[in-house]
Amino acid sequence: MKSRDTLIRLKRFQAEDRRRRVAQIEAMIAEFTRMAGDLDREIATEEQRSGNSNPTHFAYSTYARAARGRRDNLKHSVDELRGQLEEAKALHAEALEEVAKAQSLEGRDKTERVIEAVRERLDPNMIGMRPLGA
Repeated sequence: MKSRDTLIRLKRFQAEDRRRRVAQIEAMIAEFTRMAGDLDREIATEEQRSGNSNPTHFAYSTYARAARGRRDNLKHSVDELRGQLEEAKALHAEALEEVAKAQSLEGRDKTERVIEAVRERLDPNMIGMRPLGA
């Protein structure tokens, strides 16, 4: 039974680790999205200040051009993280299923042990049965 308990603890640890990974990716997506929004506001402010909102124009603000590049990189990273998030969620769901399987095996084993203990304690004459040898 110790090995079964160890297996359940291992499966729970793996599921918790995968849950933490999902939460970590979600936090990164939220942070990158916030940062991209901040950069959008800074770009708009810089374009308004310089009076030029055409990124292809030779006099376009260098700061706005650099901020656009950073914002685009963040958006690209968010897209990649969303793919990783879906994969991490699938792995987490699998880990939860493995925990449930391990726990159901443990429950079944406990039930079988209880039934066996009850059978050992029962007197066959008490329930109207004849002993096997009689």
